[in-house]
Amino acid sequence: MDMSVNIAGVTLKNPVIVSSGCFAFGREFNEFYPISELGAVATKGLTLEKREGNPTPRVAETPSGMLNAVGLQNPGIEDYLKYELPFMEQAGATVIANIAGKSADEFALLAEKLDGTSVAMIELNVSCPNVAAGGMNFGVNPAAVREITAAVKKKTSKPVIVKLTPNVTSISEIAVAAEEGGADCVSLINTLLGMRIDIRTRRPILKNNTGGLSGPAVWPVALRMVRDVRKAVKLPIIGMGGVTNCETAVEMLIAGADAVSIGSANLVDPYAAYAVVHELAEYCEKNGVTPRELSGSLLEY
Repeated sequence: MDMSVNIAGVTLKNPVIVSSGCFAFGREFNEFYPISELGAVATKGLTLEKREGNPTPRVAETPSGMLNAVGLQNPGIEDYLKYELPFMEQAGATVIANIAGKSADEFALLAEKLDGTSVAMIELNVSCPNVAAGGMNFGVNPAAVREITAAVKKKTSKPVIVKLTPNVTSISEIAVAAEEGGADCVSLINTLLGMRIDIRTRRPILKNNTGGLSGPAVWPVALRMVRDVRKAVKLPIIGMGGVTNCETAVEMLIAGADAVSIGSANLVDPYAAYAVVHELAEYCEKNGVTPRELSGSLLEY
């Protein structure tokens, strides 16, 4: 069975990607299974300078999910290029570099630094809810999304993915803005903004007060938003948000995704994405269908 998919001109051996922030750079997971077996690996969000992230506590469990306010902790773009990208190359991973800037110029500079590398695609993190500058402030504004996307496209020849926030009235409107800015693909959804409270202290559990909700709890929302965006743009879609197993991956493809990305499930089971790769292949073989034929095959009432 041919499990390959084409995302903005890049051929992935299968449609299973791992999400930014939930897989680091793959070093730890590569001890469990070869990360080269995945369709692609999205890096932690990369910034110009090293970031320590937000103060702890910065993760909290919720019913059917988790909150995180890690705050884009990462070694910075130069250390990534020097130490982490060579490892990912040696491991045989197809790399999606996720980048986060405080301005359109910063996004463009980051993309320029990645342009001559082996990175296959660049994902613009305009939707992180856990940073004070940039992040979701950009992602809720169509004009900002359009401007950042256009600025990045001028500095790189690599396919550009825009990661969309669900914390908006109409995610389709933001997707259209990304398309107008020259995006080659969109990925959705990033986390939903949420919080928890310690009833003994009456303080938020997270030091950041709020955080991004991910996991199975957000999956029906993500599924609906992928379907909405599929109707609004012609771009390839990477669907994410609560994808934990083969069934949820197949539903995401049917809703309109061209590939799926697995995030929080990796923190529960390090083999989660690896299992979906193989179970999805078994499903396709059994049903005589390819991932490409599943994509967007939803039959609405």
